[in-house]
Amino acid sequence: MGQGQADLAIQMLKECSRNGDWLCLKNLHLVVSWLPVLEKELNTLQPKDTFRLWLTAEVHPHFTPILLQSSLKITYESPPGLKKNLMRTYESWTPEQISKKDNVHRAHALFNFAWFHAACQERRNYIPQGWTKFYEFSLSDLRAGYSIIDRLFDGTKDVQWEFLHGLLENAIYGGRIDNYFDLRVLQSYLKQFFNSSIIDVLNQRNKKSVFPYSISLPKSCSILDYRAVIEKLPEDDKPSFFGLPANIARSSQRMISSQVISQLRILGRSATAGCKFDREIWSNELSPVLNLWKKLNQNSNLIHQKVSPPNDRQGSPILSFIILEQFNAIRLVQSIHQSLAALSKVIRGTTLLSSEVQKLASALLNQKCPLAWQSKWEGPEDPVQYLRGLVARALAIQSWVERAEKQALFSDTLDLSELFHPDTFLNALRQETARVMGCSVDSLKFVASWKGRLQEAKLQIKMGGLLLEGCSFDGSRLSENHHDSPSVSPVLPCCVGWIPQQGTWRSLLNGGGGWRVPASGPCPHQPRCLETQRKGRSFTKNSWNIKETALEELLEHYQSEGLGAYGPYSPDECISLPVYTSAERDRVVANIDVPCGGNQDQWIQCGAALFLKNQ
Repeated sequence: MGQGQADLAIQMLKECSRNGDWLCLKNLHLVVSWLPVLEKELNTLQPKDTFRLWLTAEVHPHFTPILLQSSLKITYESPPGLKKNLMRTYESWTPEQISKKDNVHRAHALFNFAWFHAACQERRNYIPQGWTKFYEFSLSDLRAGYSIIDRLFDGTKDVQWEFLHGLLENAIYGGRIDNYFDLRVLQSYLKQFFNSSIIDVLNQRNKKSVFPYSISLPKSCSILDYRAVIEKLPEDDKPSFFGLPANIARSSQRMISSQVISQLRILGRSATAGCKFDREIWSNELSPVLNLWKKLNQNSNLIHQKVSPPNDRQGSPILSFIILEQFNAIRLVQSIHQSLAALSKVIRGTTLLSSEVQKLASALLNQKCPLAWQSKWEGPEDPVQYLRGLVARALAIQSWVERAEKQALFSDTLDLSELFHPDTFLNALRQETARVMGCSVDSLKFVASWKGRLQEAKLQIKMGGLLLEGCSFDGSRLSENHHDSPSVSPVLPCCVGWIPQQGTWRSLLNGGGGWRVPASGPCPHQPRCLETQRKGRSFTKNSWNIKETALEELLEHYQSEGLGAYGPYSPDECISLPVYTSAERDRVVANIDVPCGGNQDQWIQCGAALFLKNQ
C-alpha cells in the first residue's frame, strides 16, 4: 500500500470477495488515515466462505483498534541472536550471489559484511550501552551494502576500503545514527571488519582474525561452506561478539527492570482517572505526590524564601551563573508549590477546577511530568523523581552560592549533579578562564587530570560524583569489566579546566590573534621562564620581544610539559568519553579524555561512558 493504491485495493477487495479468493494488503501502517474507509467496505461486504483477507503492518500508535479487534492477529518477530541473524542473511542470499566471479576475497568480504550487519542489529538489545537508542537497521541496508561490495570487487583494481567505509558510514548505516558516540562505534566496526586483513588472512600474511570468536573461513565460494561455519557458532550470544563487557547483562537488566516498573505503574492507575474529575480517584491517586512534596519541604524555607533577580554586577561569569541558578531554582520550587496547592484545594473542594489544574492532574495521573514543569527544567520524566531531584538541587545550590561568595569554590570538590545546568557551569568556567588569560573562548580546550592539578590551567575545579559504565577505572588507566563486576562504578575525583589548544601558545608567544600576556608571565613554571630571561631574552607586559631561537626553546618547554598541546595525556594513551546527565544517556554535559593505555577501539565498542550520579 502507498500513494495512489487505495482505489485499486478497494476494487480488488470487492472482486476477491465476490469470487472467494484470497487477498493480501501489505504495509497498512503507511495508510493509517485510509483504514476507516477499509473498515466501512468490510462491513458492507457479503463474501463467499472461501474468501480470506490478509493484512500486514508494522507497529503504529494510531492503527485503528476496531480493525485489530475484528482480526486474528499474528505477530512476527525475528529470533534473537547473532547466529540466527547470520543464518537469515545467508538464507536470503542465493548461491550465485556468493560464488559470483569466483572470488574468494569477495566471499570473505560478504561474510564480514553479514557479521557487521548482525552486530549492528543485535547490539540494539543492549540499549543504551550498546546504542543510545533504537536504530532501524533493516533489510534495505543489507541489500545496499551487498551492492556496494559487489561493485568493490568488480575489476582487477585494488579494493578501495575507504570508499566502502564512506558509503556505509555516511549514507547507509551511519545515515540513521544521530549520536556522535554511536557513530564512533560504527566507525570502529567498519575499521575492524573491512580492511586489507581480509586478503592478508587468506594469503597467510596475517594470522589474526577480525572476528571476536574463533572461526576459520573456508577458502571457497560455496554458500554451503559458510552456512556450515555459522552452524558452529553458539546459540547464545557472548558479549564479546559485539565488543561489549562481560557484565553487560547487569546493565541491560537494570534498564529493563526500570522500564517494566514504569509500565506497571501506568497499568496500575485507573483507566478513566484522567478523563474527568472524580474527587475520590484524584484523592487516592494524587495524595502520595502531595504528601511527598510536603515532606520534602518541611525542613527548608525554599517555599517562603525571597531572592532578588540577578544583575550583571557580579562580574564573574561563574558567580553570575550560580546566582542565576539559585534564583531559577527557588522560583521553580515556589511555582510548583502554588500549582500543587491549587490541586490540593480542588481535591478538598475549596476551589473550582480550572484548566491548568486539569492539565496538571491529568499528567500526574498518567505518571508523567507536567509540561509546565519540564519547560522550566528538563528533569526526569517520572514526577516523583522530578520533585526529589528539584528539592535536592535547590538545597545544594545554596551551599554553592555561599562558597562562591567566599571565593572557596575552587578549593572544594564539586559535584556537578547538584546543578540544574552543569554544562552551562562548565561554559561559565570557560568564559572566566578566557578573561583571565586574555584569549578567546574558542581557543580553549576542556581537559581533565587524575595525576593532580593541571599546571597549565589558570582556573580549575576538582570534580567528583562521576560514575562509569562499560569498564573500570583506577585513576591510572581503564580496565575491562569481569562477569561479576558491578554495572556502574564510582570514579575518583579529577581536576578539570580549560587550557589553550595546540598551536595557541605559539600564537600567544608571537603576540598574534589578540592575545595579551599577563604581567606575571605566560608560564606557571616561573623558574624556567626566569632562566630564559637571564639569558638575555626578555619580554614585556603586553607583548613579546624574543628571538626565534628563544621562541622555539619556550615552545619546546611548553610541549615537554604538555602545556597547551593535548593536556596531561597524549592522544595515543587516552580516549574521549562522554559525560551524561543520567544513565539513560540522553543529554551530554561534556567530553573528558580518560587514560586508557591504547587500543581505543576496545573502549569505544564496550560502550564506556561517564555520567553524573542521581540526586
